Amino acid sequence: MGESITGLKRSHMCCHVNETMIGQEVTVMGWVQRRRDLGQLIFIALRDRTGLVQIAIDGNTAPKEIFEKAETVRSEYTLAVRGIVTARTEGNINPNMKTGKIEIIASELRILSESETTPFQIEDNITVKDDLRLKYRYLDLRRPCQLKNIVLRHQVVQALRSFLNNEGFLEIETPILGKSTPEGARDYLVPSRVHPGNFYGLPQSPQLYKQLLMVSGMDRYYQIAKCFRDEDLRADRQPEFTQVDMELSFIDVDDIMDINERLMQKVFKDIMNVDVQLPLQRMTYKEAMERFGSDKPDVRFGMELVNISDVVAGTDFVVFKSALEAGGSVRAINAKGCGSFPRKKIDSLVEFVKTYRAKGLAWIVVNEDGSLKSQIAKFFTPEKLQEIVDKMEGKPGDLILICADKDKVVFDSLGALRLELSKMLELTRPDDFRFLWITEFPMLEWDEEENRYVAVHHPFTAPMDEDLELLDTDPGAVRAKAYDIVLNGYELGGGSIRIHRRDIQQKMFELLGFTQEDAQERFGFLLDAFKYGVPPHGGLAFGLDRIIMLMSNAPSIRDVIAFPKVKDASCPMTDAPNVVDQKQLDELAICFNEEILKAAAAETEEA
Repeated sequence: MGESITGLKRSHMCCHVNETMIGQEVTVMGWVQRRRDLGQLIFIALRDRTGLVQIAIDGNTAPKEIFEKAETVRSEYTLAVRGIVTARTEGNINPNMKTGKIEIIASELRILSESETTPFQIEDNITVKDDLRLKYRYLDLRRPCQLKNIVLRHQVVQALRSFLNNEGFLEIETPILGKSTPEGARDYLVPSRVHPGNFYGLPQSPQLYKQLLMVSGMDRYYQIAKCFRDEDLRADRQPEFTQVDMELSFIDVDDIMDINERLMQKVFKDIMNVDVQLPLQRMTYKEAMERFGSDKPDVRFGMELVNISDVVAGTDFVVFKSALEAGGSVRAINAKGCGSFPRKKIDSLVEFVKTYRAKGLAWIVVNEDGSLKSQIAKFFTPEKLQEIVDKMEGKPGDLILICADKDKVVFDSLGALRLELSKMLELTRPDDFRFLWITEFPMLEWDEEENRYVAVHHPFTAPMDEDLELLDTDPGAVRAKAYDIVLNGYELGGGSIRIHRRDIQQKMFELLGFTQEDAQERFGFLLDAFKYGVPPHGGLAFGLDRIIMLMSNAPSIRDVIAFPKVKDASCPMTDAPNVVDQKQLDELAICFNEEILKAAAAETEEA
């Protein structure tokens, strides 16, 4: 049974009590981190979101009922304590606590509520499964590291808002219940009771609404926007996530980059005291893929890809020969100092790249005496092997790793391999923040399954001016006025200049295989708005969760979201999603196909 709080008013948060208040009476409230019973002296470490303060109850001087009550206190009990701030004796000062030089001598203590034994300790560096932490997320959030992430998130959002407000942006909310426009990831659908058989789509982004705001003359818009995508999860993905979304009128690429560079500079300086040097590095998509095998390269370390197709051209080694004849390439990375890797470890790298559809991995070890060792040595003359090593600038102790296949497979495999090696070799530091822009993305890519072009970003991205004529002659070669901002191997945000001309927008829809009727059905409200004077406009959206994950060095975005989902898009704490009663289904005119349900359940269980 808990006591009433009536008559007590909290005067200070726990860590706001300090040495300047010695002799003053204060009232603090929070949770019991731990209790130490020294017989006639009881110490309680009381915790709120600011940290810990020590409460002392002396059996020789405290009222009997207070001391007896303190003897019953256990971890995670919720207390209210009134008392006098007192300096600790020299030997009892705790330099590891913010309040380590003082304690509160309790004159009144109330147990506001009791607690059962928690399923895990409320402290950092615990070893406990994620599913258990997330089932009791309200307890997990009491841990200092988790609380720190949530506070950081709040501070970042305030800094973002402050900057954008000062730059003349308007914060405008766009609808959550909108029209489903399936192009890309799957939408989450919401059935309508008022319109039986019809559905709303939850927004994957506010894209169409923010373009309409530009048509409306709002000029500069931003929103801390909730977005939803029904897709498979990874460590940095969630079915519902938060974007820092913006759109601007009468601008071009450089204008948007300038604003967002200064935005990141302010946030990292204000929150982390990290100086971001401007302007940020810029790199074209083509250069990023050629050098790093990724459109979101981690540039904190080298180990760049090198195209050795010219060196091995004409070889009879069937793996290299067939890759080149099929229009692919042979590329390699130099893992400096890794020539001492045991064969078992090298074989594990070969297996690693197979998960990226590579057929294998050739390797050359440069021994300390300069001699070469390779599993493909019998297919090449010593001179040709040395030529490969020279092209890779190999030195004694190096390990050359080679992949041959279609370019996409080679880029994916070696791009992932260099990241894997950087982790193994600890080549990066989490406090080294390296930003860059990736520009000139392909506008379209060919989808073999659908036998048509699909938009790399979305159908409203403008082509680069100099590539306009290629829309009719070579659509796959068209580059987009699109740009991503990348940090340490993660895409922080992406955007583009939008199409504002009806003829180009119509051409885009045609390339994507939409008839005029299809386009009008899906995007008619946008196309109708474009009849009435459209300003040149563009925008960008940051993934807020991902920014906080990198700033806090958290292993997953789940650690920076108050109540996240797990990998199957469920919530262990609330058991969502769950069944609803038949009455609700009847009101929505929904019934289930039992055979399809059983098949889907079986597929999920197998996965």
